[in-house]
Amino acid sequence: MNTRPPLETSRLPRVLSVTFNDDCSCFAVGLETGFSVFNTETCTRRTVREFNAGIGLVQMMGKANYLGLVGGGRNPKYSGTKLVVWDEVKSKEALEITALSVVRGALLSKERIVLVLQNSVRIFKFAKQPNLLHAYETANNLNGICAMSARRIAFPGRTAGHVQIVELATNNVSIIPAHSSSVRAIQFSPDGELIATASDTGTLIRVWNASNCARVAELRRGVDHARIFSLAFSPSGTMLACTSDKATLHVFDVPHPRKPAARQHTATNGGPAATDSNDGKGKWGVLSKLPLMPRVFSDTYSFASAPFEAGDEPLQAQGTPVAPEAMTLGTSRPTKGLLGWLTESTLVVIGAGKDARWEKFVIHEGSDGRRNVTREGWRRYLGDL
Repeated sequence: MNTRPPLETSRLPRVLSVTFNDDCSCFAVGLETGFSVFNTETCTRRTVREFNAGIGLVQMMGKANYLGLVGGGRNPKYSGTKLVVWDEVKSKEALEITALSVVRGALLSKERIVLVLQNSVRIFKFAKQPNLLHAYETANNLNGICAMSARRIAFPGRTAGHVQIVELATNNVSIIPAHSSSVRAIQFSPDGELIATASDTGTLIRVWNASNCARVAELRRGVDHARIFSLAFSPSGTMLACTSDKATLHVFDVPHPRKPAARQHTATNGGPAATDSNDGKGKWGVLSKLPLMPRVFSDTYSFASAPFEAGDEPLQAQGTPVAPEAMTLGTSRPTKGLLGWLTESTLVVIGAGKDARWEKFVIHEGSDGRRNVTREGWRRYLGDL
């Protein structure tokens, strides 16, 4: 059910980026004019900050009132090489960190500020005068890929396809040779025990034990190459969702080393949806059991899938080359398909750009006992700004 009336998308502000806080209870969006924060479950606005200048990245620190800001868009508020920590209670800048190159991503906790640059990750102490604690080299990381749990930080390694995991307590570094092509997405489970990775190829998602770097599962999104948009574990860590430029949301079962496989579902009155119900390993039936068949027939697939709105906004004007060093936040293709779980059976997919949408999906069990993913509602979340 569409929960909002039709709107002219061309009249709405352009969203430059969208990010969740650590428990996905809120999401923040960077705009050409400032930033806004929304309640994820209800898609209602909590905060609007007008600067009359662009914010290309907003990163919340938990549920606190500090936000990391990086300038972006046609008229950026700040330089793309600067991270500003904004105090929303006092309505002023609390501190800033200036880098030597464009800031591609940032993460905040009560103790640390993580700055993601194109070829390095830099960790600072969260203080009035932030001091550099550690710096790590990475392969090219234009997408600012980095994930943080309570105990660890993960980001691309110095070799394409590798992932570095840093233990925050000891600063020990582990290397996972996760993929044969560049890493496209990294995500920890809520308890920090598992880490999921995907590459530029976008066909396989691998799940690792964060403690010993052992591979726990290999999941097949599909056969065709795809650009992975987002990975997200359910609150229990026993399911993993994935979105890509194929405009399809996939949900997989994931074995957790400390938890039994759970099939927790909530029956709902579903709205319009397309589903692909299967048991993962049973996708191809008897073909998966025949000897000498290609591995795609025996791989583990999603148990359900549904379409989401991926949009068709281009990376850049057709025929106009953009050098990597000229790409700043807010000039590349806007975030689409960002995933966040509300409960074990409910998740949302959020997109940026000119058609910035919030979509809510529910996992429920059909009469045949199989699980489906149904879109329950959607809205253009900037319609009331």
